[in-house]
Amino acid sequence: MSRPTYDIEYEHMLLSRHGLGRGKHGAGTLDRSAYVLLSRIRVQGPMSISELSDAFGLDFSTLQRQTTAAMRIGLVERIPDPEGGMARKFRITDKGEQMLNEERESLVGNLDKVMSDWPDEDIAAFAAYLRRFNTSIERLSGRPWPRP
Repeated sequence: MSRPTYDIEYEHMLLSRHGLGRGKHGAGTLDRSAYVLLSRIRVQGPMSISELSDAFGLDFSTLQRQTTAAMRIGLVERIPDPEGGMARKFRITDKGEQMLNEERESLVGNLDKVMSDWPDEDIAAFAAYLRRFNTSIERLSGRPWPRP
């Protein structure tokens, strides 16, 4: 007897293969880790390495590599804690904001093409199911993701 979760697993695998319609990474595009890092900082505001580690469930060395790479190309900068804490925090730069906006618009444009023949109600329902799926994962992992 096949459970529907097998269908979900298979479709998830296929979705990851498509990369949500993202083009090849080259000049002017963000890699996945930079996109997620910038998206989180945009929604939550400046974050320390420790806060990023807790948010992503990744070790410090992984986040150090990601933030160093993002700093090197000018996407984030380190600032004193705006709330007066000891740890320095990462803040998205104007360049990071611009590249994140461009990448997001490109992704949304690709999704619009993929779903061009979908009724708005179906798109809204699909978004609601994805949100529900993600919030269930976040609840189980203990790492909720803030939403705008």
